[in-house]
Formats: sequence, structure tokens, C-alpha cells
Amino acid sequence: MMDVLLLADLHGNYGKVDAFLGYDYDAVIIAGDITNFGPLEPVESVVSSFEVPCFAIPGNCDPREIVDVLERSDAVCLHNSWISLGKVTFAGLGGSNKTPFDTPFELTEEEIDKELGRIVRYMERNVHNVLISHAPPYKTLDVVGANHVGSQSIRKHMAGFDLVCCAHIHEARGVTEVDGVRIVNPGPASDGFGALIHFGDEPKEIRIDLITV
Repeated sequence: MMDVLLLADLHGNYGKVDAFLGYDYDAVIIAGDITNFGPLEPVESVVSSFEVPCFAIPGNCDPREIVDVLERSDAVCLHNSWISLGKVTFAGLGGSNKTPFDTPFELTEEEIDKELGRIVRYMERNVHNVLISHAPPYKTLDVVGANHVGSQSIRKHMAGFDLVCCAHIHEARGVTEVDGVRIVNPGPASDGFGALIHFGDEPKEIRIDLITV
């Protein structure tokens, strides 16, 4: 059994972080957009404020140099990587698919497809297998106006996981299930939104509670 705090989309507004410290959890996931196009200097202190293991990926609004900052920090950078913690394997894919705004950390669908294909092929399978991606899967918590803006490649590979923790689309906060895969967008932590995820001992035994501080 393990409880995880899921945060995303801080966008450089760290005023709510202390309020999340009062919850009880065993690990923290930050699913990208820690900064708002920088600066990178506060990132190390933000991730070190948690007294439990912290796993983070960059978002499309983070400068690409944030990968090096996270690697040097107390957090584990999971971009294009994976790690097992007890009965849960966490895999990470930072950045996002292409946007109209030419943000700093965007990937082509071909790049996403290549990395996720490698991860799904080689990562250690566990009781719970979790993808942490900043961008949502296509047609899943990805509506902006009348358009679906999620990643086709994430949608293609999400069947390799039990849970997808995504972010990126602030107004798409929620929990859903597609083809047996749970998907959660915790909402922007800059506004005090997050999620608590409880992993049980058995496969598919996952409970998700959206929280507000």
C-alpha cells in the first residue's frame, strides 16, 4: 500500500506548496510546468520542501535546462525514464506534443512515440504501472474550446499502463477511465489543486481523490 500526492502546473506560483505538506503521503509526483518559462533557481528548493521521495518531469512551459536542474536536485527526474517503488513502477515523459504557442519543451508525435515505445518495451512490470506525462492522451481530459489537443502517441501507448497522471490542460481537471486505464489530471497546483492516489496491494486497486488546499 502506498499513498502519493500528485501535483502539476505550478507555473512558478509556489504559494500553495506549504499547504500540501500537511497531508499524509509516501511520495510526491510533479507532472510538469513547475516554472512559467523559468526562472529555474527556485526549483531545487521547491522539490526539497517535501520530506518524502519526489519524482518530477518537465512541462512544455519549463525551459529544457530544467532536466539538468532536476537531476541535481533532491527529486528524481523521470523524463524518459522509470523507477520502481515497492509495488508501483512510475514511468515519465515530460514536455508536450506540439502546441500553437511554440513553448520551450515541445516534442513531435514521432519523438513521443519512440520514447514511450521504448519505455513500454523495457520497463519493469509491476502490480501497478503508472505513466506520468505532462500532456494528456488524445481525447482524454484534453478539450480546449471545441478541440482535442492531447497526444495521439500517448493515447497509442497508454494501454501499457494502469494509470496515466497528466496535466497541461488546466480546465480539464478530473478523473476518468478509458479502455480499463485510469487517467487523472489534478488541476493546477498554482490554484491549490492536487490529487491523492492510493495504491493497494492488488492489481487495479487504485483510489484517486481530488483535493483543494
